Order: sequence, then C-alpha cells, then structure tokens
Amino acid sequence: MRIHILATVSVLALAAAAPATAQFAGSAAGKRLADIITDPYPSTYTPRPSVLTAIVGATAHTGTGATIHNATVVMNAGKIVSVTEGGAAPAGAVVIDGKGKFVTPGLIDAHSHMGVGPSPSVPGVEGTNEATDPNTAEVWDEHSIWPQDPQFARALAGGVTAMEILPGSANLFGGRSVILKNVWSRSVQGMKFPGAKYGLKMACGENPIRVYGEKNRTPATRMANFAGYRAAWIKALEYQYEWDQFEAKRKKNDATAKPPKRDLELDTLAAALRGDILVQMHCYRADEMMQVIDMSKEFGYKVTQFHHAVEAYKVRDVLAKEGICASMWSDWFGFKMESLDGIEENIALMHDAGACAVVHSDSAVGIQRLNLDAAKALAAGRRMGLKISDGEAIKWNTLNPAKSLAIDDRTGSLEPGKMADVVIWSANPLSVYSHAEKVFIDGALTYDYDDPAKQYRSDFEVGYINKEDVR
Repeated sequence: MRIHILATVSVLALAAAAPATAQFAGSAAGKRLADIITDPYPSTYTPRPSVLTAIVGATAHTGTGATIHNATVVMNAGKIVSVTEGGAAPAGAVVIDGKGKFVTPGLIDAHSHMGVGPSPSVPGVEGTNEATDPNTAEVWDEHSIWPQDPQFARALAGGVTAMEILPGSANLFGGRSVILKNVWSRSVQGMKFPGAKYGLKMACGENPIRVYGEKNRTPATRMANFAGYRAAWIKALEYQYEWDQFEAKRKKNDATAKPPKRDLELDTLAAALRGDILVQMHCYRADEMMQVIDMSKEFGYKVTQFHHAVEAYKVRDVLAKEGICASMWSDWFGFKMESLDGIEENIALMHDAGACAVVHSDSAVGIQRLNLDAAKALAAGRRMGLKISDGEAIKWNTLNPAKSLAIDDRTGSLEPGKMADVVIWSANPLSVYSHAEKVFIDGALTYDYDDPAKQYRSDFEVGYINKEDVR
C-alpha cells in the first residue's frame, strides 16, 4: 500500500509563484525532510514535581550488573545523583528506610501492545495489525494508542516505567512503534519518551505467510517474504536518492529544486535506512535471522533487535558480533512450528555469549511480572552451569532493553545523571515473594503499594465494580 500526499503548506508547500529554495526558508519551513518525517508529533511529556530523596540501607542492583549492599540511592531534580555503599543521606532529603529491601532501575518492556486494543468496528480484528497489505509502513502505532488503557496502571504496579508499543506481526512491514514513559496523560504525546527514536516493526516467518496465504495473496512462502522486503527497500533507496538530490540542489539555491512527492510508507522506510528509525524485527528461527542480517547489509541498514527470537541461542555469537539485541520470553515456545525449537536457557545463553539479552512480555499480563521472567531465565541458566549473578540478570529487565531502544544514555541504570526511574522492592525482585513497593519516574513518586492515593486508576474504571469484589 502506498499513500501519496501533497506536503503540508507550512512545510513542503509547492507554491508555483515561489522558487523551491524560498519555500524552505524560515525556521519551521527550513527543516530537512529527515526532521519532518522523524518527529512530526513531538513528545509533550513533562516530569512530575519531585523532591530530594534518599533511599538508605537497601540492596541496589544498579542495572549495570553490579550489586551494592547497604546502598544509599540519592535522587534530585528528576535525576540520579549518587549510589554509594553506606553513604549518608544529604541534608534536607526525604529519607526512605531501605533496610531489607531492594532497589533497581525501572523495568523496561521492549515489546508491548498495551493501549492498542481490538477494533470496535470489525469483530475479531486486532487493533495492533493493519492486516490489509503486506507493507503498511505508513501506519504509526501511536495513532491507535488509548492512554486510558487500565493495563498501563497494572504494569506500573509491576515496576515498569517505560515500554515500546509495537504494531503486530501480520505484515512484512507493520508500521512505526513508539516508546512511552508509563505515566498517565490525556494524550499519547504526553506519554512519549522525549527524544526517543521510532521503531519500524517488521516480521519474519509464519505470521505474514498465514495471514496473506489464507487470502490467496503474496506472501504465501518464506521466499516471498524476502522478495517483499527487498522490493520495498529498493523503492525506499530510490525515494531517498530523490530527496538527497533535492537537498543538494536546495543547498546550492538551485531554482530548479523541486521536492519529490511525499509518500508516508517510504518516509518510514527511508528513515530506517538512514538509522533515524530503529528496525525492530519479529523473527523466531535462527536461519531467518542470518538471512535478515545479510539483507540488512545488502541495503545498508542495521537491525537493532530481533523480537521473540526463540532460536537466538543458535546464533548467539553472531548476534553478539553484530551488536543486535534479542528480546525474548523466558519460557514461551512450542505453540507453532517455528517456535518448536525454543529452550528455557535461551536468554542465559545469549547473556553468556556477551550478547544483548532482553526479557520482554508481548502480554498485558506478562508485563506485570517481567522480573519473574528474568528469574525463570536465570534459574534455567544456572541449572545448566552458567554462573550469572542476580545483578547481571536484572540487566535483562533494565539496561539491555534501554539499549535495544537507544535510550540507555538516559535510563536503564542507577547511574548519576540518568533519569531517576527507580523501583523499591519489598524483597529480592528475582523472588516470587517480592513486589514493587514504590515506583519513581523521573524522581516523582508515581506508585506506592501502601498508599491508595498513589495507585493510579484509569478514568475508564471510575465507578466500575468488579463482581468478584462484591461479597
């Protein structure tokens, strides 16, 4: 599917009376295409007010792999100030007794569909999939996200402070994903992680084959999947070349410079080729991951992350060498043919190979217990003899997913200067007996297990009575 549109008057107006160079003059109109197509709906997220806070005496898993006992974690002005062993709380700080408790960075889910629900007009159709064409790179997940989804609050109670919301996996190119801070807002822009890149959701294997093969359309085989990818990348390269030529003429004040027609599908694909949008690829089988890596080199883009990746353990050395993360379940496999060769040790083996191992949910229920999925993966690794510390396993929930979303310079670990996205746990977060007691986002106390006033509930649930609550 292609959508050709005339550019907006303020940005790419094709006024016949003015030369193209004049049309791009001025602050707003002078943006490059790359700026226009990468962030046309910018984040309006503003951190909530916070105060100088010190958590004293806890065990801190910093997200870097390190564990600090009797730690003092200091937050101020929305940032981590320090994490020290046995340090004193600064004067004037709100002091939280952390004895017997654990502190981690906020958990990050690199694969979620929360907020994008079923289509109200088409029974049985998922809102996550625009399953009308194998290439729907033109759609953006954020335009379907419902900020009132009660599941956001459930995830917050599980210690999740940020997540990537992705389109589904019905299509070869499913559209753009978006990264959110887990805060309440009237608009998705108010939740968008400031400055985070979009993702391009792509899908390998059985899903596109099933969806379109059943409609007697292409792709109906894996070879048609790859033919579809490559044909789309060729068009994107041509589109990028046309815009590069225009930019070169515009910079020379060439009166013949005329911008090409905007194409929403190719906007996204060209941005992915440039690295302005991160390629997030649903792929189960090791052999397909290898082929996708070859294809990325053919067209000059980088795969940022393979999602689900149940056979990542077979190519873990390659993924480590290529710097590609794998976002995985702890024990979901065997439910379709391409998932039959999954193993519980998958995540631990990825970690042991020095690769970027990420625990993800792909579930509004699983996202509430990401820490326990990390615990299950850790236990499987230890059973096979791998020596992995608790602190290293916490990286699978924190710094590694941040890396897979290119936000690790701002969040994902308890390091000075980073966002104070912090969770206090009642006990070791890798224990089934623990729960998140307090969750801070940019230093603001956003959830408190012991304070109903700090337990956000969606407006959608106001006045709702659960029959099971009535005795």
